[in-house]
Amino acid sequence: MDKKVSLAVIKRLPRYYRFLGDLLDDGITRISSKDLSEKMNVTASQIRQDLNNFGCFGQQGYGYNVEILFNEIKEILGLNKTYNLVIIGAGKIGQALLNYVKFEKRGFNFIGIFDINKDIIGTKIRDLEVKDIKDLEKFTKQNNVDIAVLAVPVANAKDVYKDIVSYGIKGVWNFSNTELKKEEGVIVENVHLTDSLMTLAYKFNSYDFIEE
Repeated sequence: MDKKVSLAVIKRLPRYYRFLGDLLDDGITRISSKDLSEKMNVTASQIRQDLNNFGCFGQQGYGYNVEILFNEIKEILGLNKTYNLVIIGAGKIGQALLNYVKFEKRGFNFIGIFDINKDIIGTKIRDLEVKDIKDLEKFTKQNNVDIAVLAVPVANAKDVYKDIVSYGIKGVWNFSNTELKKEEGVIVENVHLTDSLMTLAYKFNSYDFIEE
């Protein structure tokens, strides 16, 4: 696909995928953009505009075939294949992510978790043994690691990130509460847990916003 798609549209795709999956679970085989808009609390026009970035999925007078659209978005998101992830930082965030089983249902498989704390190294979280971060380079060479989940303190984040890049890992999901800049050939998703809560606080105290 040659057409560039805005980040705002890309960020909405997982939400479409989630709602369509719920519809499939409920046995619903087709849905109009109007009915989907009511469920998702976005306009039917927005849904049509978003989906038109990737092709023509709906039919006049019929709406959307839920299973076909679900599978199309699954492919667009790259969820038709699996990804191997390692977690760096076995603290509370790292443990919480590893224990969230829905990632595996979406094709994200955790194959390793690493830390510097000798009291944690050697213990097990779910079925993974926490390894010494010194072993990360060797582990990366021996295993196909697609994504590194960074759950380390701010003070260590940039150094660990530099190591990750040098080991050839191409995707970084960053929970270290600092902005990491994209390196050539590396995709970075910076996650700030407080951002969503502060957005809620704004909405709580103001009606001056447009719901998308």
